[in-house]
Formats: sequence, structure tokens, C-alpha cells
Amino acid sequence: MTQNMNAGESSAATGAPRYDIVVVGGGAGGLSVAVSSQRSGLPLVRLVEPGDEVAFGEIASENRLDIGYGEELVSIDTVPDGDDLIVTTNRLAYRTRGCVVALRPPDAATVPPLPVAASLDAEPKETTRIHTDVVPETVDDLDVLVVGTTDHAVELAAEATRHGARVVVAAGGMDPAKLSPAAEHMIRRLERERKLTVLYRSVPDQIGDDGGFPMAYFDDRRTPDLEFDHVVFATPRQAITQADAGITDAAAATGRVWILGDATEDAEGNVPLAPGAEIGLRIAEAAFPDLELTQPLSSVRRRARNESALEELREEHYNATITKFEPTHSDLWVLRVKPDSGGTSYVPGQYASLGLGFWEDRIDDATDNDLDKRWDKLIRRSYSISNRMFDEHGYLANQSDEGSLEFYIVLVQPSETNVPALTPRLALKRPGDRIYLGPKVAGRYTLADVDDPTTTIVFLSTGTGEAPHNGMVIELLRKGHVGPIVSAVSVRQWSDLGYRDKHRQLEARYPNYHYLPLPTRESDVPKQYIQDAITNDLFGSEFGVELDPANTHVFLCGNPSMIGLPEGEGDDAAFPETTGVVEILTQRGFELDRRNNPGNIHYEEYW
Repeated sequence: MTQNMNAGESSAATGAPRYDIVVVGGGAGGLSVAVSSQRSGLPLVRLVEPGDEVAFGEIASENRLDIGYGEELVSIDTVPDGDDLIVTTNRLAYRTRGCVVALRPPDAATVPPLPVAASLDAEPKETTRIHTDVVPETVDDLDVLVVGTTDHAVELAAEATRHGARVVVAAGGMDPAKLSPAAEHMIRRLERERKLTVLYRSVPDQIGDDGGFPMAYFDDRRTPDLEFDHVVFATPRQAITQADAGITDAAAATGRVWILGDATEDAEGNVPLAPGAEIGLRIAEAAFPDLELTQPLSSVRRRARNESALEELREEHYNATITKFEPTHSDLWVLRVKPDSGGTSYVPGQYASLGLGFWEDRIDDATDNDLDKRWDKLIRRSYSISNRMFDEHGYLANQSDEGSLEFYIVLVQPSETNVPALTPRLALKRPGDRIYLGPKVAGRYTLADVDDPTTTIVFLSTGTGEAPHNGMVIELLRKGHVGPIVSAVSVRQWSDLGYRDKHRQLEARYPNYHYLPLPTRESDVPKQYIQDAITNDLFGSEFGVELDPANTHVFLCGNPSMIGLPEGEGDDAAFPETTGVVEILTQRGFELDRRNNPGNIHYEEYW
């Protein structure tokens, strides 16, 4: 916006335009102050920004903020003829009742907060793929990881999306209550538009070099290692000092100059404003105690829980439609989801995230923990992408061409130690209902290591763990794989096999494909688990397929007890007390596929 010299009443004493509030700094925090100040009843709000743009231009435009660009703060003092403040920039001076300084001071800490491969962070800086507080401009159609938990991380992520990047924010430990309203709004918007993926519980423990590209290695099993084109580190939140802002002691003594920053006490016991607080209302109440606010403080702190609010929340968060919801039985479903925008391409074996709000009804009588505090939040969970076997013409389906994604999901029952949040709500959904679909399709549990069409491929799963295998099987058959393919699934009952008939059709059509369902609680078949099938050589006796480590890849997905991953590596590896498939196969010469150590046992745990 252009400068609005007529916005405020001119002061004869200073010759400066007069405003109710002057906000210095157009970052997420400054925008939040300006918007909430306007909404709380202050008509004359001026935002001054040293640069040529604010963090979220959309928010500034939608709220018609009065902004002066290219204005650097010089000083904040009191006027000699009254109680007002005088805010002086390199271009103008403003008379105001209150002032908020929301500037971010330069940070000398440019060293990444976690180990980074030296080859990636080398000179010249123009070619580096590791950045601190800076987003490279040439990231169109590239993958960018932003590491950080504060407003600044959101600002950098939004900037990267404006440059056309596909962005993931590693925000393990992020506290939404400490984000500014503008940053929280922008996260919701970018997620809804499928331009941003936020890993709320994950952060990498190191960045390695994978052929010249950054590989983010995560320290938890829920998040696979991910490769990016660039990594951007967002330094922690900081507050500018009184001296750096040019605030005189007289101005500070008025109690109407606020510095936006970390919500921790300084040496004098003063608490700077936290970005997540109801900033504008606090300022309005302090600067104008007699002002009748247009928006009571309580209405901002908590949205009233009514049907109108629920529809607003659905509109804010949901970005996809359920186009198919087909129950195998009451607790097991195949559903298909079509996003409003964005692509649905994926590599078989990868996963995407689905989400519903805590405000949605549950199918059971369980009560979510801290529901009163979380009812207006979104529940997100990652699910492997499944694949329908045949299209409407009877050919092998190519789901990525259909503009939707298929999932295979089981209802998780509540227990004394766990109250599931998402599936009890998903159980009540039907075709046409709205849902959240994350933009990032990810995962390294794929067929990438299978490069020989004569190789034996064995898929072993429990329950809905067969979901990623369905797409892998179709991919192999579509590409003309001639080696033996076996898919074994362990379930409780026959009714727990949602794709059983389709697998039988594949068997009839392709002689090298074999399907082995293993129900453990049916009287018409002997009880055998996946481990038993290997130990008893069921694959050899049933299909003539030998598990030879020289020419076999084994894929494991589902119950961690079935998989049986060891703790530690090499001679220090310790297997679980219950024998899993990994222990059985490694004793036969197979090798576990792990970070920087390719093997022929691939795995994806489901919890």
C-alpha cells in the first residue's frame, strides 16, 4: 500500500500525522498486532516496514492495512506537549498513543543447530544447499525443508512457497500457542491449499549428503529419511533491545511501548509480548482504558463451539472430498480421497496424511484427552496409500492418473492407555464428506531397489499393512516383472481381508503372482503367523518360491512385533524377546536395509 498521510489527525505541535497505534515491523508478529488492533476497535493503525514487503502480503491486503514501506526506525520518544509518543523513521515521524516494536534483530548464529555434511555447506555460498534465515530465489518446483518452530520458520516457508517450492517444515516441538495469529492462519491456509507440509512431531537429527543433495535423517521411526534440494534453518525467536530500537527512557516509562519477543522475563522482571497472545486487545486495553472494544477479549481467546463455528473450521482446514467409502466390515474400510487442488502422483509404497477436526463426532463413547483445549484443532495421521487393482475396464489400475488417492484403514479401539482420535471420527464419514489431505506424499518404502525383473519379491504384512503392497504389486505387474511375486497377509478373520477377491483375480491372470492370506482365528485353517510361514517354508511348499538372499527382496509392513527390528546395529544389535521376521531372515543371510547401508529386507512399521 502507499503512504496515507491523511489517515491520522495532524498534530500542530509536531506536524506529524497522528495514529492510535504504530507498529514497527511487518513480520508475522507485527501483522498480527496491526490486524488485531484494528479488529479491537482502533481505527487508526499504521504499520511501518523497513523492507519492501511484509511477511504475508495476502493478510495485509485482505485487512487493508495502512503500511509504509522502506521506513527504518530511528527513535521512539515522548512529545514535549502531552502524553503521546513520537515515532521517528528515516522518512517520517508519527504521533501516537502507543507503539509496538516487532522487529527481528540480525542473528549472528549462522551455524546450523544440528550436524550437516560439510560437502553441502561449502563455499561458494551461491551454490550451497544449506541456508540460515534465507530462502534461495531459484527454488521453483524444488523440494525445500525448513527447520524451525517459531513465526520465523513459517515466514520462511511461506516465502519458499511464493517462489514455487514444495515445502516441508520440520517443526518438532512447535507450540501453536506461541505462534502469532498471522503465522497460525498462514499455516492453515498453505496446508489447505496443499502447498505446505508441517511435521509437528519430527525434526531431523542430521543432514547427510546423498549424491550432492541434502538427506534429512530423522531420529524417530514415524518419519522416514527425506531428500531435499535445499534446507533452510530458521533461527529461534528473539526480541530487539530498547537501545537498539532507539526507545528513550521517558518513552519506556509510559508503559505504552511494547517490544514483541520471547515470552520470558528480563532482568527487571518485565515480560515482553508473546506473539501468540491477544496482542491487539491487550494493547488497546492498556493504551485506551476507556475505549469500548468492538471485540471482547474472551471471544478471541476461544471460538464459541456452535454449528456456525464448526462450519468455519471445516472451511478453514478441509481441502479434499471423500469420493468412496466402502466398508469391508464395520471396523475396516477402503476410502478414496480427491483433493480440491494439487496433484496426486506418488510412488507405490509411499504415504500421505489425512486429517479431521477434534470438533467432529466420534463413533464410540470415548472422551479425548484435553478435548476442551483441543476441540478446534486438526488431527493428522499418516496412512500408506493403497491401490485398487483394476479399473472400470478390467485393466490394471493406474491410480495416479485418477486424481484421487485410496486408503485402507481400520478402526482403532480405545484402551486404558490410548484414546485414538482420528479413526473413530473417520468411521462416521461417507462419500461427499470433507476431509483434510496433506500435500506431501513421501516415504522411502518403495521398489527403488528392485532393478531386476527376474528377482523374487515377497511382501509380508499384517492387517492394513498390505495397503502399500497393493500398489507395489500392481506396479510390478504393469511393468512386466517376470520373477515370482508373493503377498502374504496375516489377519484375524477372513472378513479382515478387504482386497481378497481382487488378489485372487490377479492370481488367475498372472501365473507368477501368489497371494497367501493367513487368518489366525478361523476354524477352517491352521493358525500360522508370518514367522511360521517362513520357518515352515510355506512359500516353497505352496508356490515353489525359495527365499534366497542372493535374489530375493522382502518387504515388511505392519505390526512391529511381526517385523522385529533390532535395537542397535552390527555386533551390538539386540533383537526383541519375541522373534520377528527380521531375526529369522538375517540368520539366513538377508541384510536389513538401513540408513547408508542398503539391504534386501525393507520395512515400514505401523506404530
